[in-house]
Amino acid sequence: MIVKDEEKFLPECLDSVCGIVDEIIIVDTGSRDRTKEIAQKYTSKIYDFPWCDDFSAARNYSFEQATQEYIMWLDADDILLPEDQEKLKKLKESLPPKREVVMMDYYLSFDSAGIPLVLSRRHRLVRRDKKLKWIGIVHEYIDVAGAEVCFANVAVAHRRQGSHAERNLRIIEQWIASGGRLEGRLLLHYGSELADISRLEEAAVQLNRFLLQPGNALSDCVLACIKLADCYEKMGLKEKKLETLLRSFQYDTPQSEVCCAIGGCFEERGQWETAIYWYRQALQTAEELVLGFMENRSFRTWLPHCRLCICYAKLGNLEKADWHNEQALQYLPQDPQLLANRSKFNNLLRPQT
Repeated sequence: MIVKDEEKFLPECLDSVCGIVDEIIIVDTGSRDRTKEIAQKYTSKIYDFPWCDDFSAARNYSFEQATQEYIMWLDADDILLPEDQEKLKKLKESLPPKREVVMMDYYLSFDSAGIPLVLSRRHRLVRRDKKLKWIGIVHEYIDVAGAEVCFANVAVAHRRQGSHAERNLRIIEQWIASGGRLEGRLLLHYGSELADISRLEEAAVQLNRFLLQPGNALSDCVLACIKLADCYEKMGLKEKKLETLLRSFQYDTPQSEVCCAIGGCFEERGQWETAIYWYRQALQTAEELVLGFMENRSFRTWLPHCRLCICYAKLGNLEKADWHNEQALQYLPQDPQLLANRSKFNNLLRPQT
């Protein structure tokens, strides 16, 4: 783990794994709080690393301190929930030695019922003797080229909310100022961070540059299109938004998030039947999680059902509107607007005699 000023989150993180892993390595990049004092309760392997605005450099240093057969990495604001602690124990006992990289789900947020809502997938466990390296000054990732990768049904849950956009943007812009090249995935991250702090025109330029760059991962291109379309929406460029969403189909099959956004474009125009088509497409997607790509499950569960309820009601088809409202209620059973809709549909379709 690499840490800095994590006294709030570190105990729960380490409590969730300390009885499972064989060693805990903490690399501190300049804490001013009680982080290292807390870490000492769990391990003697605590190292200082002078922060140099390069996350992969710190991660690689942490990997160099490891001594066991496999290395698993976490952030201080990650935990393994009890169910996943048991799964990790079983994985530790049964993982074949030839497995070089293990990919796991990464839960980024949960709904009110505690069900994962936004999730991604990361390379989480690697064989130490492969000497795999981290890449990227921000949004770093492990270069697993040539390694055998498998998936394990173990998930890591992330707890911290908020954005690191300003910090990441500062690091990237310092990199550029020092002569670093803005290319590859870093260009995508630069455009995304600019978008997140509402420097929209600059973000659009960088995201378009990324899409014109050869050799991009197709999933990265889809993400760039989603980000760019959102920029155009906030800039009031509705036609460009729709063009960019449709552009994403050059790179991959339609994603539920894209289908919902396209449906919203036609809903705004009052083109109810076309909007219905795209919301139905969102429901029909069965997406396999792509490494590093965040999926918000609402885009293929309750959200399109809510929009379909509205669109069918606008067309006067109250039976279908009612049906989709009921489908949405299966995901959000306490939602006040959906419950109010149920009452209205009952009065209209099933009046008391």
